[in-house]
Amino acid sequence: QVQLVESGGGLVQPGGSLRLSCAASGFTFSSYTMMWVRQAPGKGLEWVSDINKIGETTCYADSVKGRFTISRDNAKSTLYLQMSSLKPEDTAVYYCAHPAIPLGQGTQVTVSS
Repeated sequence: QVQLVESGGGLVQPGGSLRLSCAASGFTFSSYTMMWVRQAPGKGLEWVSDINKIGETTCYADSVKGRFTISRDNAKSTLYLQMSSLKPEDTAVYYCAHPAIPLGQGTQVTVSS
């Protein structure tokens, strides 16, 4: 069964950090470029970052550039998103994603004092 399971979200104060993880199963993780997307309350999905199959090329939305770092461990079939200097506008449900794979449940990130 093809599955993406996100974890690591939570409530954090502005300026804080979180590390999100996404465990992939049911497909050859190392064969896919992967991305993180997010959905803020009342808004559509927003692309955050992506990483190529072997992890050597990354791209970021301007809104997170310099604050977020995407990485992957193909041996563990796991995608990561290290988030720092978090802002209230980063509040959203975060999903790891690929266009050919159904979204998982996501993990909620709330940035608030």
